[in-house]
Amino acid sequence: MTSLPETAPKARLGLVIDLDTCVGCHACAVNCKEWNTGGHPAPLSDADPYGANVSGVWLNRVHTFEAGEGADSRTVHFPKSCLHCDDAPCVTVCPTGASYKREADGIVLVDEDLCIGCKLCSWACPYGAREYDADGGVMKKCTLCIDRIYNDNLAEDERVPACVATCPANARHYGDLADPNSAVSRLVAERDGYDLMPELGLRPTNKYLPPRRGGGGDAETADAQALADADPEDGFLGWVDRLLSR
Repeated sequence: MTSLPETAPKARLGLVIDLDTCVGCHACAVNCKEWNTGGHPAPLSDADPYGANVSGVWLNRVHTFEAGEGADSRTVHFPKSCLHCDDAPCVTVCPTGASYKREADGIVLVDEDLCIGCKLCSWACPYGAREYDADGGVMKKCTLCIDRIYNDNLAEDERVPACVATCPANARHYGDLADPNSAVSRLVAERDGYDLMPELGLRPTNKYLPPRRGGGGDAETADAQALADADPEDGFLGWVDRLLSR
């Protein structure tokens, strides 16, 4: 089986996703698909894309749920991709060393030359973030767009993951979460950002920001207030945790 880095990564590059401002437009998923179809994990397969049995590889997905009932209900848009966990079970379960975690920046990747498509990593990932490419017979996943973030041919402000670059609501933020003074770390501290399913102890790099406090008096604002005040295990992220654990 594959080992994780013996020393903690020098950086923890990842995403902070604001569930308060995500509008569920799927621009992040579409731009991720477009960029990566010609990028590092290319190609991303599609089967019957305009037919009745659509399937294919998407490294980023947006799930939409209805939470609550009646006037107290709300629509929740929940983006999900690889969280680049510190204690990544998808890495340690890999029999060939294809899945690995980079010591330099903490990004989890797949070496497709070593992958045998056994799917053990997808079974080990509790977040459902692995994708099996039936055309290539290999596993694929979010790379945090390493071919963008380290690309010196791009302008500095463009060296961000494709999903971050395209989000019209500015709901996605990229940076070094090992640096307490980085913009993303400050955002997590100021907004009480959470790990997804923290009880698993996997220490995901990516964080989620809960709904902010509202100032109005309607049902949606009251619901957002209650979610912002709630304990994580009982509030919105607790609800998401229970939903993904089914």
